[in-house]
Amino acid sequence: MHEIYLSVQGESTFAGRPCVFLRTTGCPLRCVWCDTEYAFHGGESMAVDDVVGRAVAFGVPLVEVTGGEPLAQRATIPLLRALADHGLEVLLETSGAQDTADVDPRVRIILDVKCPDSGMADRNHWPNLDRLRPHDEVKFVLASRADYDYARDVIVRHRLTERCEVLLSTAFDALDRRDVVEWLLADRLDVRFQLQMHKFIWPPDAKGV
Repeated sequence: MHEIYLSVQGESTFAGRPCVFLRTTGCPLRCVWCDTEYAFHGGESMAVDDVVGRAVAFGVPLVEVTGGEPLAQRATIPLLRALADHGLEVLLETSGAQDTADVDPRVRIILDVKCPDSGMADRNHWPNLDRLRPHDEVKFVLASRADYDYARDVIVRHRLTERCEVLLSTAFDALDRRDVVEWLLADRLDVRFQLQMHKFIWPPDAKGV
């Protein structure tokens, strides 16, 4: 684990809610606009029961396992199951490059589909989209008009808005947010545009918030 902390959820339909964040160390991807490079290395080895105990001790019902890339660690699957067994509302933030087939069905998956400007679009594991359920969410981070066009095509081709919540956001300060809103309105996309709330509360490069 790289860090465990209490904050407010900054993204997704859970934005604004108090949430315990369990950030794992390591990620096989290297997105151009990554804002958590500090989690590529470091942290400490912890038993699943100890991580769960730390999470439960905060007394908050919502918990998110994030990274890095949580599913790059074998112990994440039993960790997710253990958190759900404790009656917590569990979110999994995953890059979309790792197979989600073994994720406990009680866990809400927030799947990040990589767009071209991330440099990692060729790592998308497309079968993950077929497993999305109504309580899951899929996210596209945009850094250009080309990224938007790519996201729109994936959304339409896979009929994502009929299956779960779809989120569009921008890499921080990489794209005019008003442009994205105008594009999605022009295309009548039934998606949710979101801001990274935590970056407007704390400095964009702050850790553990």
